[in-house]
Amino acid sequence: MKYTTLPNTDIKVSKICLGTMTFGNQNTEAEGHEQLDYAFGKGVNFIDTAELYPVPATAEISGRTSKIIGTWLKKTGNRDKVIIASKIAGSGDYTAHIRTTGFSPSAIKEAIDLELERLQTDYIDLYQLHWPERDTNRFGTRTFNLDTKWKDNFNEILHSLDAEIKAGRIRNIGISNENSWGTMRYLEEAKHHNLPRVATIQNAYSMLTRTFETDLAEVALRENVGLLAYSPMAFGVLSGKYINGTAADNARLKLFPRFARYSGEQATEASKKYLKIAEANNMTLAQMSLAFVNQRPFVTSTIIGASKLKQLKENIDSINVTLSEDILNQINEVHQAIPNPAP
Repeated sequence: MKYTTLPNTDIKVSKICLGTMTFGNQNTEAEGHEQLDYAFGKGVNFIDTAELYPVPATAEISGRTSKIIGTWLKKTGNRDKVIIASKIAGSGDYTAHIRTTGFSPSAIKEAIDLELERLQTDYIDLYQLHWPERDTNRFGTRTFNLDTKWKDNFNEILHSLDAEIKAGRIRNIGISNENSWGTMRYLEEAKHHNLPRVATIQNAYSMLTRTFETDLAEVALRENVGLLAYSPMAFGVLSGKYINGTAADNARLKLFPRFARYSGEQATEASKKYLKIAEANNMTLAQMSLAFVNQRPFVTSTIIGASKLKQLKENIDSINVTLSEDILNQINEVHQAIPNPAP
């Protein structure tokens, strides 16, 4: 395994982060524990969860993922050996079963109270805002409409998180599904009011989704905010199993076809071209896809997840793959021909 540090901290994290949003839905508690055991044994010390998980989110199973991680932590005694990242759910219809109070001070306190209980721990190493409270472009939205009802609360949010840091319940903070303006607003509030500084941003990033590079990559590098890249395999599309027709009946996009962000015509065409590059260079598409993300200079850690242990093994092994300049040029040629087919 390779390691780095969370920006502006002394926390050492693996370059591969274990994503867990299948735990409690596609994966049982026993399977979740098996994945955690395997990843930990391979040097993965970074685990990402959220109060929203598992996905798809429903009131019946909300929070089950973190409970599974919590029972693993209690069983193994590994709490001080791993870095736990979690998230408070943003507001909206999708999360109304959790709360309807956004990122208010009481909501942040309640969310952390409940998550600490589920995880069976006294603290969370990295606490993230799952998506902006304001209605802005996220999850692949292409058009922009200004949210005129939202009231600026960046300062209030940071004050609430500052209180939780001082209480020892969280150690660092991050944002997720955020844009450049929101990222800079958090950084400026922290700078001018002596408030906690955002360490990371967790956004979608893969060979099919490179919109992070348009402006957020520069923010990340110049302001030292590390990208935690999620969906680096584009919901499994970049494994090649849907192209080749080898996806199992319980594969994510077969179980949940509404998650079609990475399944459009252009995304499929780009994936076929990437598959040819991988095969010509004697590697799987999954290995090439993850190695590409791992090598980006603005990526702190790549969040990988799998419903099967075999998939997890292949994904973790991507840390040992280094793409040559020639392969990177070939990938960029496809990107120039079919740019961001699944933003």
